Amino acid sequence: MTDLDQTPAALDATKPEERPEVENSSQLRHWTPDGEAPAPESSGAPSEDAVIEAIATVHDPEIPVNIYELGLIYAIDLHDDGKVKVEMTLTAPNCPSAQELPLQVKDAVEKVQGVASADVEVVWDPPWDMSRMSDEARLMLNMF
Repeated sequence: MTDLDQTPAALDATKPEERPEVENSSQLRHWTPDGEAPAPESSGAPSEDAVIEAIATVHDPEIPVNIYELGLIYAIDLHDDGKVKVEMTLTAPNCPSAQELPLQVKDAVEKVQGVASADVEVVWDPPWDMSRMSDEARLMLNMF
């Protein structure tokens, strides 16, 4: 007789060490038909370092430095419910990447574990200038 052939009454009659492993109901809720693991539930605010690292993957296509090192990120607000708000600027109001950079930041941040959603706002005050660049960015661009 296999474990599948046993009725619940027959299982009750077996010794505990002989019973087949049965998943509890909390494990069953996490099953997905395609076999992928469900997204982890938010357990508070995401890591600030992880969000900064994700933002640093976004580069201005005309400048070989990531936007974080360029000083284009003005604020990152991390909320306990997993929401993230980013305030950023651009090097100039007529920047050719004005449409795509905020979307790239949003996409990068939303991939961070613990982030439920991201909102990216482009701000113009204070205006960006080269003094906002990190020393690494200045070195990469020979702007000392």
